Amino acid sequence: MNPAVYDYPNAPKPPRKISTARWVILALVLISISFKLGYDSGKKGFVLEPKEFKVINQNQAPKDVDYQLLWDALRVVQDKYIEKSPTPDKILYGAVKGAVESFGDPYTTFFEPKTLESFKSDLAGQFDGIGAEIGKKEGNIVIVAPLDDMPAQKAGVLAGDIVVQVDGQSSAGWSVEDAVGKIRGQRGTKVTLTLYREGKPAPFDVEIIRDKIEIKSVKWEFKEIDGGKTIAVIRLTKFGDDTEALFEKAVNEILTKNVSGIVLDVRNNPGGYLQTSVELASFWVESGKLVVKEARSQGGDTDYNALGRNRLKDIKTVVLINGGSASAAEILSGALQDYGIAKLIGEKSFGKGSVQELVNLCGGFLNGCSDEEALGAVKVTVAKWITPNGKNLNKDGLHPDIEVKLTEEDIKAQKDPQMEKAIEEITK
Repeated sequence: MNPAVYDYPNAPKPPRKISTARWVILALVLISISFKLGYDSGKKGFVLEPKEFKVINQNQAPKDVDYQLLWDALRVVQDKYIEKSPTPDKILYGAVKGAVESFGDPYTTFFEPKTLESFKSDLAGQFDGIGAEIGKKEGNIVIVAPLDDMPAQKAGVLAGDIVVQVDGQSSAGWSVEDAVGKIRGQRGTKVTLTLYREGKPAPFDVEIIRDKIEIKSVKWEFKEIDGGKTIAVIRLTKFGDDTEALFEKAVNEILTKNVSGIVLDVRNNPGGYLQTSVELASFWVESGKLVVKEARSQGGDTDYNALGRNRLKDIKTVVLINGGSASAAEILSGALQDYGIAKLIGEKSFGKGSVQELVNLCGGFLNGCSDEEALGAVKVTVAKWITPNGKNLNKDGLHPDIEVKLTEEDIKAQKDPQMEKAIEEITK
């Protein structure tokens, strides 16, 4: 079994394939070793000694890098800072984090042991928090998707809201993991988010009581409409551990009924497993046809093709998307749109079509180590996704075939014009 590849920042479990970004890890390990070797006794407890290293870049060409600037800066602050110096570990983690984030990708980040433990707790699918997927876009911490029936949604948080502050602390400069660490907390406790929402004149506060977050990824129901027709509505909240089994169960039940169509609802679905999105697309897409292309910076692109069980191909389908539809949700929706199998109704998707690999850092060993042995980890973007017709999901997202807005007034009035439009399209 290979290490983990995630298609969004807080994926629910290790997926099924990886590749290694060895040049990034090598650079980070060298920096880590330099710090460990450089600590010595001094008037404030340690002295950082400058070292010289040779770093191998992405093209495997040697390049001499002088780290004297780093050591000089640290020594100046160490000698002159008015308060107590931070611990060596804290300095080390800060330096590695800064090096990783210099690549400018919001999904590539370094986990120190504490944040790594928190990140991996997400993989079990159970934790205490507000029930919202957090991402980063254009430098801002944003709500990718508030999850159904979770505290954030109940408090009125919407996909696309920008998190300006958490409990009065500015989110400027935070990573996604920083934001998650501030927002998450013990059930029953309160957190106040200061949000900016497009169309609002100013940021506003939302108080949320944290709770235990447990998510079932597939729900389905049957709607009776005029003329005695029946429509199946499948709601996908993520692409996780339980998705394939639950979706298969839903399909089996749908096929026992004479349904006029299917509404596939992936609104506010932040994603999950790549392979699961391919499995689900295969219920509609003809066997062997491309579902998504995984394009990598160093070549070796991978095509993911339908698996040959298109049991729903003869049932009219529409897909509901919005700004909270991301990652694996965009893969599935994009394939159905590109092949003309389903129209997309709603609002433009989030546009998160990239793959992250989680690699444990093991003190110089680049072939991996156990979670218990890891000194930290790097989550690094290694690929992007392209739809069958060539759409770059990470750049463009998906545009609906029929745009229908869902306003705050609609939500307050418990109206769903997007669902209404989907049913209308099915019954044409």
